[in-house]
Formats: sequence, C-alpha cells, structure tokens
Amino acid sequence: MILGASILQVPAILEAKKMGLTVIAVDMNPDAIGFDMADKKIVISTIDIEGVLKIAREEKIDGIMTLASDMPMRTVATVAKELGLVGIDVQTAINATDKSIMRECLKDKCVPIPKFYKVASFEEYKNVVKLFKESFIVKPADSSGSRGIFLIEDLLDENIINHAYEYSKQFSRNGIVLVEEFMTGSEVSVETLSVNGKCEVIQITDKLTTGAPYFVEMGHSQPSRHSLEVIEKIKEVAILAVNAIGIKDGPSHTEIMVTKDGPKIVELGARLGGDCITTHLVPLSTGVNMVRNCILIALGEKPDLEIKFSRGSAIRYFNSKKGTLKEIKNIDKAKLIDGIKEISVVKSVGETITDINSSTARIGFVIADGENKDIAIDICDKAIKEIEVVIE
Repeated sequence: MILGASILQVPAILEAKKMGLTVIAVDMNPDAIGFDMADKKIVISTIDIEGVLKIAREEKIDGIMTLASDMPMRTVATVAKELGLVGIDVQTAINATDKSIMRECLKDKCVPIPKFYKVASFEEYKNVVKLFKESFIVKPADSSGSRGIFLIEDLLDENIINHAYEYSKQFSRNGIVLVEEFMTGSEVSVETLSVNGKCEVIQITDKLTTGAPYFVEMGHSQPSRHSLEVIEKIKEVAILAVNAIGIKDGPSHTEIMVTKDGPKIVELGARLGGDCITTHLVPLSTGVNMVRNCILIALGEKPDLEIKFSRGSAIRYFNSKKGTLKEIKNIDKAKLIDGIKEISVVKSVGETITDINSSTARIGFVIADGENKDIAIDICDKAIKEIEVVIE
C-alpha cells in the first residue's frame, strides 16, 4: 500500500510495479495521476488513520509506505504497528512530523539545534519575540514544503512581526508556531536509510533557496561541495538526529545548516526527500535506488545500500514572476542538451502564478547529470536559459 497517488508518489508506484508487486494506491483526490498506474484505487485521505487501517486489514497488505510526504507517516506507523509490518513506531512518527516535539527530542539527546521557543498564542509569541536580539525565523510546527516560513530581520517593525505570526499560524494544523534563531551558513540535506537500528548515509545534497523571507528551495546538487572534514561532521550530526527521533527502519531526509559553530539540525523527515532528490538525483550520483530500497525495507526484505559510483547530479527550478502563464517555449530544444535527464512543467497555460512563497508555487524544473556536480549544475543552468517562460 502506497499512501498518496500524486506526482510525488508515482516513482514508488512504478518501482513497486517493476518489482512485480500488487500496488494499492491511496489518495483523497479521485483524479490523482498515480491511480492510473496502480492495481487498486482507494479514494480516502492518507491521514485518515482508522479508514486506511480498515482497508489495509481487508486487503491483507504485506507492506506500507509513503514516498516524500510528512503527515501520512502517522498513518504508516499505525498500520505497521497494528498489522505487524516493518515501519517506524507511532511515537517516532509524531517526533518526525511535529517540529516542536522534534526539537525537544533533539535537545534531550544533545543534538546541535538552534535556540527555539514554541508558542500557542499571539500573547506568548509577543513575549518570546522580546527574547531575540538578532534575526529570527517564524514557522508552523507541523507543515511542510516551506509553507508558513517567515524571516524577521527588522526587530523594530511591529507590523511585520505581527504579520509573520498570522502568516505562519494559518499553515499550522495544531496551532503551534515555532520561533527560533536564524541560522546562517550553507544548507544541506542528508539522505539516509536505516535497517535494524543502523543508519547509513547514502548522499549529501547541497541546497539553493530563494532566501528571505520564505526560503523556498530552488535547486539541489550532489555530491556536496563541502570538505571531507565538514562532511564527516554533517554525517555525525545527521545520524545522531535520526537516532534521537527513533527511526530504526526506513528512510530519513535530514536538513542541516552548516554554521560557523558547526552543523545544526534545521529539521528532518522520516521519509525520502522530495524535490526529486531521492527519486532522481541520488540514483544518478550514486547508483543507489532509494525508492526500491524503501519498498524492500517495508516488506521486511534486505535493501542494497552499496554505492555503485560517484557522479554529479542537479535539479534547478524555473524562477518566475506572478501573473498569468501564457506560454513556455523551447522545451524540446532544451531536452536535446547533452546531460539533461528530465524537464517537467507542473503548471498549466492560463493558470495564475503567484510569488514563489512555497514549493507549490514553482512552475517546473530541469534535472541533469554529469561527471561531477559542477558539470551537472552548468547543464541545468544552460537548459533553464534556453527555456522561455511567458507570464503576463
């Protein structure tokens, strides 16, 4: 059973089919693209724990997973527990999907993190804000995809400070908002797989974001540019974090800021990384099929974690202004560039395009590989320049 049938989950559905498995896809959207590829379609919310559990029992499933979504992890954990399947436990799922609880877990295990406070009301928020003497981040405790993140740089601007709270809170399901120290440095993500409590680092990804105030990811590349010494420290912090959260079997996507004081955890998910990081970039740079490995782990079988080679891979997203999407030109020409692996457009002509304030606002992307990361990035940039996005 695969929770989610959107474009994010398609690689898992296709990989499972390739492995000869019968796939039951679950999604609340009856028109989800993945349903056409699955053996069975279940139209129900992936966070309807009791509803999914009932169907999982009826279908006598052998494994359950989701690819790059956070909130369905609580459903995965409950189903795994009730049916005796391999997966994270329920508390670990909570630890990994509520950022305030996550921060407490990491703090308790002495994992490097920024100074933080969790607030449940505007009054609490205003009191906490007074404790900061430098820039700080406001973000929802249980959202994803860069939704609701806001940077406060001017500590004297009451209007912006108040707006940040309201903006962030609207994306928080449980009403909790985190206020935390703004870390500066370079951001990476660490892609890991754990088997029987042993965490293996497969790859480290460099990130490119829009910067303040929303920090939406606009690109990723592998392997990391950091020195071997820094990479070892990044790996050490990532493994500490995975263990602190309680992940014993399955993937983790851990975001880390490399600060002047060393690597510190931004946050982590008990799932594969999105933005094509683990579905495309990791296989292109290492030869490790992380999607297949996650399916094998969920089925209680042995994954293949051996790094096959070291190449470069990259993804870059189209930058765009707000308006109405009129046309996208020269995609076919860009696809002919040597090293381009995929070009994808996720918005339709005639659609309203907003400012890039979350990952869902992005128009599309290009993916490339090369002998090394610099070549892969250059190929992406060349393709992006070739493609003309017309917005009025």
